[in-house]
Amino acid sequence: MLSKYPVRVLLTLVVALAGALLCVRLQTPLPWMIGPMLATALVSMLKAPTVSWLPLRCAGQSTMGIALGLYFTPTMAALVARQWWAIGLSIGWTILLGLFFGAWLHHRHAKRLPGFSRSTSYFAGGIGAASEMTLLAERASGRTDLVAAAHSMRVLIVTILIPFALQYSGIQGLDLSQAVSALDVRPVGLLWLALAACAGALVFHLLNGPNPWFMGSLLTSMGLTIAGFELSAVPKELSNAAQLLIGISLGVRFTPAFVHTAPSWLLSVATGTLLLILLSTGFAWLLALGTGLPLATMVLGNAPGGIAEMAITAKVLQLGAPVVTAFQVCRLVAVMVLQGPLYERLYGQRS
Repeated sequence: MLSKYPVRVLLTLVVALAGALLCVRLQTPLPWMIGPMLATALVSMLKAPTVSWLPLRCAGQSTMGIALGLYFTPTMAALVARQWWAIGLSIGWTILLGLFFGAWLHHRHAKRLPGFSRSTSYFAGGIGAASEMTLLAERASGRTDLVAAAHSMRVLIVTILIPFALQYSGIQGLDLSQAVSALDVRPVGLLWLALAACAGALVFHLLNGPNPWFMGSLLTSMGLTIAGFELSAVPKELSNAAQLLIGISLGVRFTPAFVHTAPSWLLSVATGTLLLILLSTGFAWLLALGTGLPLATMVLGNAPGGIAEMAITAKVLQLGAPVVTAFQVCRLVAVMVLQGPLYERLYGQRS
């Protein structure tokens, strides 16, 4: 009975909802994402047959892409555009940080793990999307299991630590845009917005873009908002459901196989991720001084985590979601474009 796919999907949703409601009661940050993520991760590691159903995962990513794109009013787009130099510095910093992380992992494990190669540590250290980094590692004959585990561990740690730190440290950001909160939910407009986002996601998929359902929907919603089309806001309940589905997609990665991945490798990734967070926070502090933007906003914009997770954090905690999204999107695109060629340039002839 439990092996039937629809039953597995339903049970996973029930576990995720229970985790979300518990975190709501405990008043944790991002309860609708962190609760489902931790709940599904726990039961997955205990060998429960959890699953992230692709249509639901895509729907969740698309919904959050739409919601974040609505922040980009013409005024906000102009504000973000004025930070082009800071975004450029952030891109350079992200690439250097990934090189440092990869070199450190290689130093610690090059002679300890079977089948280990320079490509394994390099793409495990890159601060980009897990699926794309794993694919690049596979093409370079790296150990994809270690690369995927490294990115899952990094995103989990960042997604838990940074929201909790921001909520309980007393650091206050600034929600730079009130346009979304002032917009009403309009069913017809929401339907058109959803259809446009789906079209954008499909185009992005055909172009082989990273995370097409999130990025395609985000760019479509962003473009419509910048152009002055105010179709509808996204209902809070729909946003919460989307966070739950994204939390599931993160939690189900932590399978029993993940638990049995080389413990020393996971420990190194965890330790290195904590160092990345500290270094990124220091860099964010410098950018906050230079741009005049809130420190919390810069911390999220430069955090070594996933774009969707950090943008959701900014949205829920009202810490400058448009700026955070812009920084994270530009960093992701740059890493995806440059990581492969840079590897060939640095190590292609001797890896």
